Amino acid sequence: MMDESARLPLTGIRVLELSLAVMGPTAGLVLADLGAEVIRIEPTPQGDDTRRIKGFGTGFFPAFNRNKRSIVLNLKSAEGKAVMERLIETADVLVENYAPGTIDRLGFGYDHASRINPRLIFCSLKGFMPGPYEKRPALDEVCQMMGGLAYMTGPSGRPLRAGASVLDIMGGSYGVIGILTALYERERTGRGRFVMATLFESVVLLMAQNMAVAAITGQPPPPMPERGRSWSVYDLFETANGEQVFVGITSDAHWQRFCKSFGYADLLADGRLATNNSRVDEREWLMPELRRRLAEITKAEVMQKAEEAGIPFAPIARPEELFDDPHLNQSGGLLETTLPDGRKTKLPRIPLRIGGYDFSLRNDPPAPGEGNEELLLSLGLDRERIAALKKAGVIGPL
Repeated sequence: MMDESARLPLTGIRVLELSLAVMGPTAGLVLADLGAEVIRIEPTPQGDDTRRIKGFGTGFFPAFNRNKRSIVLNLKSAEGKAVMERLIETADVLVENYAPGTIDRLGFGYDHASRINPRLIFCSLKGFMPGPYEKRPALDEVCQMMGGLAYMTGPSGRPLRAGASVLDIMGGSYGVIGILTALYERERTGRGRFVMATLFESVVLLMAQNMAVAAITGQPPPPMPERGRSWSVYDLFETANGEQVFVGITSDAHWQRFCKSFGYADLLADGRLATNNSRVDEREWLMPELRRRLAEITKAEVMQKAEEAGIPFAPIARPEELFDDPHLNQSGGLLETTLPDGRKTKLPRIPLRIGGYDFSLRNDPPAPGEGNEELLLSLGLDRERIAALKKAGVIGPL
């Protein structure tokens, strides 16, 4: 039997990642966790600016760059371009999410890269597919606004972006789907492919169900805070200690178990509440009554009774509370990672399992240029030449 811990599915695949922020690094993260050798090509003199970003972006680099190597390279210099061409000759995949036109101006667009290495899978992660918007600069939040997600998330007149970089992560993940498909096809054809995934088209896919509702009903779907109800109980409830719990009752069996577990025999016997549709009709008085009753018991009691009843429920967790989540810790959903300042923390594993493979942390996020010398030696450059390139500012950090 194969020792799956010794060899990962993408072992032997080399990926060059020219990226910044979240979208490109997400694609690289997934490929790296699956076993690929992912080499970040970072700009001189000090590497990717994402390493030094503040505020909301402080977590970008440590969250999306484990299991990778780094080379800091000046792609605007002739010597840097020569090194890049050698790297492309050795690579299976190139991932880039620079602004529109940047990779071509650097001289490493798909046409040139595929001439150097016809087997190369070239993945371009952008804001928009080819069309009227393709040259626009794009951000996750920009596309959330223009793609309907912000409208559907906030109440009327108050569009609200989602609380995470959902399109960057989704777009990067779709890029990986394209890369893996192209690698599979290459086994048959021997040739690489151009792969593209985007932010805007990702958010449009998220809007598919709402677009279908509009097509079926002929009416614009209301934002989520004002949506109509398909299920009778699908709400947040305040508990006795002032904390909230979400409870979802989506079937008649759920309702029966809910009433028995919480001791609501009178509600179970009430003929007006026998079916989901009838309970929806009675929400005007039913919901205030349920809110009154659940407000008399603690959050822990609500969760315990809901667990016993086997109905959907959720505490309203904050991101920092996930570090101590018992399920994540017992299931191995968090991986210990070293932060740039040397402290240890736990960050999410990719949400995927394949057989007995262990998609864990093999290397902490690399320091800028951590792989410079080893990678350049593997390309045939000697130490004297590497020292000269560093002195000339072709490689960094300086």
